[in-house]
Formats: sequence, structure tokens, C-alpha cells
Amino acid sequence: MSKEVDITALTGLSEAEAAERLKRGGSNELPSSKQRSILAIAFDVLKEPMFLLLVACGIIYLILGDVREAVMLLCFVFVVMGITLYQERKTERALEALRDLSSPRAMVVRDGMQRRIAGREVVRGDILILVEGDRVPADAVLISCINLSVDESLLTGESLPVRKTPCPDDIGMERPGGGGLQCVYSGTLIVQGQGIAKVSAIGADTELGRIGKSLQTLGSEDTLLQKETRRLVNRLALAGMALCAFVVILYGATRGDWLNGFLAGITLAMATLPEEFPVVLTIFLALGAWRISKKNVLTRRVPAVETLGACTVLCVDKTGTLTMNSMTVKKIFAGGVFCDITVRDHGALPEECHEVVEFGILASKTDPFDPMEKALRQLGIYSLSHTEHLHDDWTLVHEYPLSHELPALSHVWKSPAGADYVIANKGAPEAVFDLCHLDNEEKERLYPHINAMAEEGLRVLGIAKAGFRAADLPKGHHDFTFKFLGLVGLADPVRPFVADAITECFSAGIRVIMITGDYPGTAKNIGKQIGLDSTGEFVTGPQLEGMSDEELLLSIRKVNIFARVVPEQKLRIVDALKATGEIVAMTGDGVNDAPALKSAHIGIAMGARGTDVAREASSLVLLDDDFSSIVGAVRTGRRIFDNLKKAMAYIFSVHVPIVGLSLLPVVFGWPLILLPVHIVFLELIIDPACSIIFEAEAEERDIMRRGPRDPGEPLFGIRSIGLSILQGISVLVIVVSVFVIAFFRGHGEADARTLTFTTLVIANLGLIFANRSWSRTILSTLRSPNPALWWISGGTLLFLGLILYVPFLRELFHFSILHPADLVICFSAGIISILWFELLKIYGVKKGPLG
Repeated sequence: MSKEVDITALTGLSEAEAAERLKRGGSNELPSSKQRSILAIAFDVLKEPMFLLLVACGIIYLILGDVREAVMLLCFVFVVMGITLYQERKTERALEALRDLSSPRAMVVRDGMQRRIAGREVVRGDILILVEGDRVPADAVLISCINLSVDESLLTGESLPVRKTPCPDDIGMERPGGGGLQCVYSGTLIVQGQGIAKVSAIGADTELGRIGKSLQTLGSEDTLLQKETRRLVNRLALAGMALCAFVVILYGATRGDWLNGFLAGITLAMATLPEEFPVVLTIFLALGAWRISKKNVLTRRVPAVETLGACTVLCVDKTGTLTMNSMTVKKIFAGGVFCDITVRDHGALPEECHEVVEFGILASKTDPFDPMEKALRQLGIYSLSHTEHLHDDWTLVHEYPLSHELPALSHVWKSPAGADYVIANKGAPEAVFDLCHLDNEEKERLYPHINAMAEEGLRVLGIAKAGFRAADLPKGHHDFTFKFLGLVGLADPVRPFVADAITECFSAGIRVIMITGDYPGTAKNIGKQIGLDSTGEFVTGPQLEGMSDEELLLSIRKVNIFARVVPEQKLRIVDALKATGEIVAMTGDGVNDAPALKSAHIGIAMGARGTDVAREASSLVLLDDDFSSIVGAVRTGRRIFDNLKKAMAYIFSVHVPIVGLSLLPVVFGWPLILLPVHIVFLELIIDPACSIIFEAEAEERDIMRRGPRDPGEPLFGIRSIGLSILQGISVLVIVVSVFVIAFFRGHGEADARTLTFTTLVIANLGLIFANRSWSRTILSTLRSPNPALWWISGGTLLFLGLILYVPFLRELFHFSILHPADLVICFSAGIISILWFELLKIYGVKKGPLG
């Protein structure tokens, strides 16, 4: 027999005791893959092709007797390894923060108060409050439950839910399957009812831990961008290998020096090796998910970061997302008259309203969590505290919960003095009418009053009561004879910044559709407040039920409000939008929302009031349930994709002159311009520039004034690659010109190399500054703060000065000293190499790949 324990009587553990148990017993989580040690990361770095090439160069220099050059290259190995370790740790810390946020949640009682905590913080002895849609966070014994059914298929393979009963004594844990009816197990799913349980095992000691199951980890899947990048890297690697072989053969055959030919070939391989692409992509997606979490949106699936910028439709719930989900009773209809609560002092309710409030409270939890129930209880405390209408001494005997077929619930009570049961019922007005068996004439009299409240934006509840004498309660509340008492209208204020966020969506080419279970009048009133109801058209759930797929496809193009919709109908709305070519983001919080969340391109679960089932079906979790946070996440998603394209464009453009300077001397019989040590120095600029500077770049000013990105648009489109290669070619032409003029005017090999390399470094910095924006000039972007830009630029110039003017380093780089006039030439040539791109921005050809 199900029973209920008064939650207010439970104190649970104290916070201090829970902290001590957490420290002593460890976190409630299964053993997962440990973080890689620094040595393990270093070993992985050494296996990378770039470092294998460096080692090969070092061996060749040792064979040639140039020990200092070999040692210099090995020192660079450790410098680049340090940069890689920094990037790896930054990425891992971002992912760790996301894993902590995505930990399953648990409602516990501590110090007599209900608290929602991360599941990993649950300890032995904690009192759990379990409701429909929750994942059980730990193995526990039931103290109390009402109509509790649990899906234990994760442990037993049995698809049918298991009906649970409270434990009469402290029997301890039993195994799932045949027994265990008084126990709930970590990882299983509450599919019906509610319960209170005491934790007996956590982490690896749970049944889930014993059979070695592991929870889904964040970011383990390959995204479309990663697949696209892998294809490009493979093609570039093959091209680089072919060029490398060509250079070795050409150099050896024409100059008869095969050892230096191999050195020239390895230098070219290092220049063409596209190792930055996958690194940059991993860092951007990981840090992008972390940045989105700062907007109160948790990324559970990395592909959502890509898709956010392409979103064309946001389908959102009204309650709690567009509104505050903080309700107050504004109107009561009883005895044929309205009572406006807003214009009455507390305690001045007319007599005919007392019974409505009384049974509204009896149909609510004694310690309510739901905002509607809180509003009813608050009104009762203010207005009925000195009357006979509050019953804190009554005992709750049974609950008939809400069902999908009948959206109404009933509580069965017994008073200390009375022998009869008293039943209180509340729910959707039409469901309460059905339970009260009202005829059509009575319903027709009441519907105008419901519509009047709905048009004021109020949420409307029906209240009814019944009595019962038999010893055994019936199976369903349809068997009681209910009397209709009245209607309650509750106000839920719109969130402060929703109207601005809706306007921002419209300017960004994103359509917003409100889906609610409320009456059309309520939905339209809220729509007008937030600037959504522009056409005045809406579709209700019953209308949706009667529509063919073709009719729905026609309606969905112009309707922005869906009212009186049940969760199961959300899936049909999502599928219809997808059929019209929209990229759909859908919010949801309940078990029945899961199919729609899975079907949407971007499923967004509610973090504060959402069930774990909804969270698991979604790509994103809205931690504060605020619509404005979704818009903020879209803005951040667009920024991430923009900056990723800028970084990739820079990588393409900077590698063109490096490859050219490695290849042209072999083809034309000139002295080698770039040696392995020069390539490594350039990589020390390129790696942090593409993965740190561009990742931290602020969003473009017009980012939410342009339409959504075409989801089929490749990261490496012909236009973006073409402009990047043009940038690289312009730099190559300038630096080759500097070399040719210097070398053939008799300055010597060292002088020509020094001038050329210095010009290339300045041009490299110019490419970084130019690619910060493809629509704004360098002077304009300087007003946008980016501390990483100045640190890396300053460091580059500092180290360039060291290798030019410290004799030991100058000799290692095979340089000569540069005079002030030479520096002016190098700086001028470097700036000229990117000047055309700046002029392109100024004179109106601004529509690059980011436009």
C-alpha cells in the first residue's frame, strides 16, 4: 500500500555532515577515464608528424656535424610542447566544467530544506525526493511513495516499469529484478508518481557501478566540421608528401647533395603540414561550449555549437521560459461573480471564494514546489488564516495524479474528527467539468468567464470537491461525485528582457513560435506583451489534431502561436517545420517532450524545472529557463563559427608564403631561404594566433542583424579559401621580391634571408590583424579589445629582436644584422603585402564568407 510521509517533518542530513561524508566517501560518480598526465600528453605530442619531422631534421644536422642547429631544434620541441600542453589543459578544463554542469541533478532534504544539487554531491544517508522524469542518482530504500513506477531496463533489460512500494522496515538494499520492490537504483528512471528514499549506496558501490556501466560523456562524437576538416587535412597531407618527394628528387638531382635535399624536403613538409586545423577545431568547439555555458546554456552535444548559427526557428514554452513562472492569484470566479484579488486587502475575500481557495490548497502539496500551488497556499495563509478553511491537521490518504488523458489531480484527505473521506480536485477547467459531469448548458455558461480571464493573460484552473464513505477507495477519481466550486485565474509576469530578445530574433532572421498548454486568449495576451502576436492567428491542439499534414504545412508558415497543445503534439509541429526547410530549436521540460527534443535540430531542455529525461534527449540545457539565454547562446554560436572561419582563413593564408619560400628556391636554384628552425619559429606564432587570438575575438557588430547561416555552407568554401589564398599569394609576392632584389643586388645569402624572414614575420602579424574581421579595417578592429592579440604580437616582436641582435641566436638562424633602414624596408613591405585586402574592405567589397 502506498503511503506518504510529510516532507516538512524530515530534516535529512545537515550540510556540515553531508560535506564530511562527501570528503570521506568520495563523489557519487562512476569511475571514468582519468585525466592524462603531463607525460602522457608530452608523449602524444612527440608522436605528431611535426615533431617526428623535427627529430629527422635534428638527426640530419648531427650527421652534417652542426650540433648547435640540432640542439636548437630540440629546444624548440620543448617550447612547442609547452604551448600544446597549455592548449590541452585549457580545453580539458573547459570540458571538466561542462561535465560538472551536466551531472544528473538530485533533489535532497538537508537541514530540513529541499535543495537541488548535482548528483555527484549525493552522499550515503541523504533523503532523496523523486518525481516523474527523474533519473535516480543513487541506490536508495523507499521511505514513502505514491503511484511510483520505475523503468529498470538499464539494469535488468526488462522493458516494463516496476511498481514500487514503501519499505515497512529498514530492510536494506535488495538486488533489482525479482525483488527490490522497496528499493530504487542509480541510473533508473521514474516514469510515474513520486517518492522519498534514503540513500544507501553511491558511485561504484551501486548496482550500476557493479555491472560496469558508464555514463555518457560529453563531446565524444565527431561533428560535421570535424569530418570536413579531416578530409581537408588528408588531402593537404597527400599534396605535401608529393611536393616533399618532388623537392628531394629535384634538389638531389640538380645539385648532387642528397642530404641537404632531404633537409629541403623536410622543411617543405613542415611548411605544408596542416596540423593546426584539427587542433583549432577541437579548441574552438570545446571552448565554444564553455562560453555558451556562461550564457546559462549547457552544451550536452558538441554539434549543437555548429548548428546554433544556422537556427531559423525557436519553438518555446510560455510558462517559465517567456514568463517568470512565479505566479499569483489575480481572480477567482465563484457563485456567479468575479473576485479581483489585486484590489482587495488580505483577509477580505468574500465568503463565496473561501471554499474555492480551501479546496485549491487541499488539492496541492502540503509543502508545494509548483508555482501555482505556492500561489494558492500563499493566498490561503493571507486570507484564511483565522478561519476554519485551513486544515494543517488533516491527513493525506491518497493521490490521484495528473494523467495525459485527464489533466486534473485529486487528493483524498481524512480529518481527525470525521469518518468520511474529503476529496479535493484541481486541473484544466474542461477536465474538472468532465469529472463534475456538467451538461453542455452549464459548460456554455462557464466558458465566457474562462475566456475573459484568459484574454487578460491569466492561467485558469478549475476547482471541485467530493465526499466518500466506503472503506476502499476507487481506482480512479472518475468514480467520485464531484461538485464544481469555481475558477482560479493566476498571473505569471513576462520576463523583463524577453521583448528585447524577441526583437533581436526578428532582426537576426529567426522566427519565434510560442507553444503552450494554456488557452488561446492567455497565449495571445502574452504574445502581444512580448511583440510576438503580429498576425493574430493561432492554432489550438484540437485543431491540430484534425489537420492533415498538408494543412499543417500551410498553417505553420504563418502561425506563431500554438495554444492548448499537449506535449505529444510538439513532435508533429517540429516535423512540419523541418519539412518546410527550417532549422528548428525546441524547448521542453517533461518526459513527453523527449521525442520532440530528439527530433529538433537543437533540443533545449529546461534546467531548473526540466526532467532528466528531457535533459538526456536534448542538445542544450537552459540552466535558468530564460528565453533571453537562448538568444544569447545563438549569438555566441554565430560568433564561434565566425571566429573559426577567421582562424581557418588565417591558417590558409599564412601557409602560402611559407610553402612558396620553401619550394621556389629549389625550383629556381636559389640558396634555401627557410630552414627548419625558421619554420618552427613561425609555428610558435601561428599556433597561439589561430587557437587563442581568434578564439577570443569579440563578435561582429552586425552578428544579430544578418540571416541565419546556411547549414549546408562548408567551413572551407570556395570564396573563403580563394580570398585566403589571395592574401597568401600577395604576401608571397612581396617577400619573394624582397629576397630577389636583395640577393641579386649582391647583398649576399645571409642578408637576403634576414630581410625576407623579417618581412615574412611582419606580414604574418599583418595577416592576423587583417583577418580579425573581413568587413572592418584594422584601424576599426583596434577598438575591439583582445588582450591575447597584444601579448602574442609583442612576444613575436621581442623574440624577432632577439634572433636579429643576439649574436649567438643570429648565427643559429643564419642571419646577418639589420640596420634601421633595413627594418623600415621590412616593416613597409610587410604592411604593403596586406594593404590590398584593407582597401577591399574600405571600398565596399565587404561581403566575404562571413557576410
